[in-house]
Amino acid sequence: MSTTHEVTNQVPILVGHDVAEDPALLESLRREGGGWAEEDVHALGKLAGGEQAQEWGRVVNENPPKLRTHDRVGNRIDEVEFHPYWHDLMDVAVSNGIHAAPWRDDRAGAHVARAAKMYVWGQVEAGHSCPISMTYAAVPALRHNAELAARYEPLLASGVYDYGLREPSTKRGLIAGMSMTEKQGGSDVRANTTTAVPSGDGSYVLTGHKWFTSAPMSDMFLTLAQAPAGLSCFLLPRVLPDGTRNRIHLQRLKDKLGNRSNASAEIEYDGAVGWLIGEEGRGVRTIIDMVNITRLDCVLGSASGMRYGVVRAAHHATHRSAFGSPLVEQPLMTNVLADLAIESEAASTVAMRLAGATDRAAAGDAQEEAFRRLGLAVTKYWVCKRAPSHAAEALECLGGNGYVEESQMPRLYREAPLSSIWEGSGNVAALDALRAMGKQPESVEAFFTEVGRAAGADARLDDATTRLHKELSNFDDLEYRARRVVESMALVLQGSLLVRHSPHAVADAFCASRFGGDWGVAFGTLPPGVDTASITARTASL
Repeated sequence: MSTTHEVTNQVPILVGHDVAEDPALLESLRREGGGWAEEDVHALGKLAGGEQAQEWGRVVNENPPKLRTHDRVGNRIDEVEFHPYWHDLMDVAVSNGIHAAPWRDDRAGAHVARAAKMYVWGQVEAGHSCPISMTYAAVPALRHNAELAARYEPLLASGVYDYGLREPSTKRGLIAGMSMTEKQGGSDVRANTTTAVPSGDGSYVLTGHKWFTSAPMSDMFLTLAQAPAGLSCFLLPRVLPDGTRNRIHLQRLKDKLGNRSNASAEIEYDGAVGWLIGEEGRGVRTIIDMVNITRLDCVLGSASGMRYGVVRAAHHATHRSAFGSPLVEQPLMTNVLADLAIESEAASTVAMRLAGATDRAAAGDAQEEAFRRLGLAVTKYWVCKRAPSHAAEALECLGGNGYVEESQMPRLYREAPLSSIWEGSGNVAALDALRAMGKQPESVEAFFTEVGRAAGADARLDDATTRLHKELSNFDDLEYRARRVVESMALVLQGSLLVRHSPHAVADAFCASRFGGDWGVAFGTLPPGVDTASITARTASL
């Protein structure tokens, strides 16, 4: 028998583990008030690390949704067909309350528990997180219309995934989408041309084209259109109260770089019926409640992807040998893994801190709301900007194997840029941070109060904070310098959290490489003296 195909020195598939076995995540969960959900988070983590869930994620990305605009005899149906595994993923997410459940849960830490679950379950498959996130974010915007909120919020927060085209009030649970951008404006939604004409019965008739619509098979959408008093926010159900289909036509699905399992569509409002949310002419102010919540999920999604990548890189290095020893024992690989782990822990820690701020802000804490406003803007910019380079380096740790689809690393690499674009690309996020500082100066005070809790703990962090104060005191060319300023703010915030809450080895390496001036551009350029072994062991404990 030929032995030319005997397989040696190949890495076993990483399956059958608890994705929630993540020290930084669990420590943050407890610290931010969601420790009561730890058992549920672990149960979800075991499901996420299981063979079945991993197969769901693989298959739905290899079998993307298909658009069916008409039935066989020519009637418009505007349906998107998903692989059955998509619905399995959605069902788990909804039944675990990762959608809008925190809005019906009065326990302190409900939003934190939900964030931990989002982070864990997102490592199975990122695409279906989009409609889950939209549903979560729709509730605070919908509350600008008390009547609509009373009717639909209980169904949006229901723990039942009830897929199918039916009138919303007849279903056991609802999913919401968002439809804002148009082809002529993109992020400049004030350039929207879709019109909304009052009907006289409290409803409006909308006509126009939307360039990107998230989750087009949702039961309802929040959308922006030009009403008589200006740009306004509306709720459009796919099925009207009388049981007829709303005139929302799907033109085509986007052929995207990543996020392949999720349908993103161009849609036409051909006299579609909607109801006003908030005041006419204040649509941006109304829907920004939704946008700010989904920005939190952008950060969580990027942090989740970083964790996915570094765990697989460490797993590979642990089980793969080269040049006479396991990769994980080789100094340069350890430097790379430790640097990836530091970035991952900084991202997850700040994401969970912002989830805690969201939880406390929802309970009426004005100081936490002020911190969240600015902290989320700067973190959304930086963490989401770091995700693609982190994914590329994690993939490279697997060598040629990482470039092959079977490793699932190419899917991570394609997915990584999305959160940096979604809900405002880098420039939009950076300018939003400047806007927050200008219009809500209390957010700056709250930000530095948070950072100041680490004062005196690390001289390099203290020096970086001093430099940041100096940057912010100079208003010359501030918009031109926006990315530099916001990056510095994000790093100082991450550093302050790691110094206070993470092991010394992690905090020391972060401050040495991000503030100390002794580092390179690429991952794996940590300076000598860093305890890379301790950092890598914290990640590779699986």
